[in-house]
Amino acid sequence: MRKHDTAFGMRRKRLAAGLWALLAIVSPAFGADTAAQYAPAIETLADKLATRFVDPAAGRRYADMLRSKLSAGEYAGIDDAKVLARRLTQDLQAVAADGHLRVDLAPKVGDRAGPAAAGPRRVVGPAASGAPRQASALAPIDLPSVAETKWIADGVAYLRFNQFAGEPASVAAIRAFVQDHANAKAIIIDTRGLARGGGLAEMDALFPYLFAQETVLVEMSVAKNDGAARGPSPFAGPTLRTVAGPAHLLVRQHLAIPDPAERRLNQAKVFYLTSKRTRSAGEHFALALQRTHRGVLIGERTAGANHFGGIEPIGAGLAAFIPVGRTYDPDTGKDWEGTGIVPDIEVPADQALAKALALAGA
Repeated sequence: MRKHDTAFGMRRKRLAAGLWALLAIVSPAFGADTAAQYAPAIETLADKLATRFVDPAAGRRYADMLRSKLSAGEYAGIDDAKVLARRLTQDLQAVAADGHLRVDLAPKVGDRAGPAAAGPRRVVGPAASGAPRQASALAPIDLPSVAETKWIADGVAYLRFNQFAGEPASVAAIRAFVQDHANAKAIIIDTRGLARGGGLAEMDALFPYLFAQETVLVEMSVAKNDGAARGPSPFAGPTLRTVAGPAHLLVRQHLAIPDPAERRLNQAKVFYLTSKRTRSAGEHFALALQRTHRGVLIGERTAGANHFGGIEPIGAGLAAFIPVGRTYDPDTGKDWEGTGIVPDIEVPADQALAKALALAGA
C-alpha cells in the first residue's frame, strides 16, 4: 500500500470521527439532552401509576420498572416522542398486561379530545406479551358513535355502534331509534366492529326503555383518595348511586331507571352481538345485559379491557391513559380485565347476526 493512500485513509477516519462527535452535540439522540427532556415525563408517569393505578401493587411495580430503566439510561438514546411512547407502553405491558394502560403523543393544542371515560379510541395491533389489544389515546373525532339504525327484519330493530363517545348526536340518535322502533318485538345491538370504548351516555339513553323496573346493572369503584376528579372519569351522573364498600374505595352502582312514559320496549327481546373488538364500554354494556338477564349475548369472547380512567398529560409532548377504577359484577366481585366476557351463545362473529335473527324468529 502506498504511503499517501495510508495517510488518506487516516484522514477519512479522523473526519468520520469528527462528524460523529458533531452529531453527538447537535442531535439529542446522542447525548444527555434527550434524557433531560424526557426524564421528568417518565418520572411523572411513574408517580401517577404508583399513586393512582387501579391495582396499587401493580402500580408500584410499573413505577419501579420505569425508574430503574430511567436510571440505567435505557431511554436516553430515544429522540422521537412517538418511539418513546411505544417503548414505554411495551415496557409497562411487560410488567402487567392492561387493556387500557398506554402512552401516546399528547393531543395538540386545539385538537378535540374525545371522551375517555372507559377507554382510548383507535384500535391498533396486538400488544406485547399476550396482553389485550391496545387502543390509541388519540381519537378519530369524525366517527359517529351510532353507526346504523334500521328495521333489519319484520318486527326486528337493529342498532350498530362504532364507539360510545357520548356526543349529543349519538344520544339524539338513540332517542330517535327508540321512537322509530317502539313496536319492535326484538332489538339486535351490534358491537362487533367497535373502534373503541367510551362512556355511559348511549347506554343511559337506551336502558330506560328496556327495563320495566329500576335495576342495578353493575358496580364501579375507585380509590377514595383519587376522588374520581383527578382526570377524566365516568364516575358522576344521575344513573350512578353511591353505596357502601371497602373503607378505601368509593363504590357506585350503575342503574337502569325506567322511563314511565314509554314502556313499549320493556318486553322486547334483546340480542347483543360481540366479537374480539367488543371492548371497554362495550363490555360494560354486555355485562349489564347479561347479569340482569335482559339480553342474550351472541358471538365471540370480548376483548378483556375493563379498567376505566382517563388520558392525562405527563409532559414532553406525551400523554398516558391512567386506569384508576374497575367495573364488576356486584354478585361475584369479578371483572373482565384480561379475560373478556363469554357470550351466552358462542359463535364466530360473522355468524352472530344470523343466529340472532333466527332466535328473533325472523
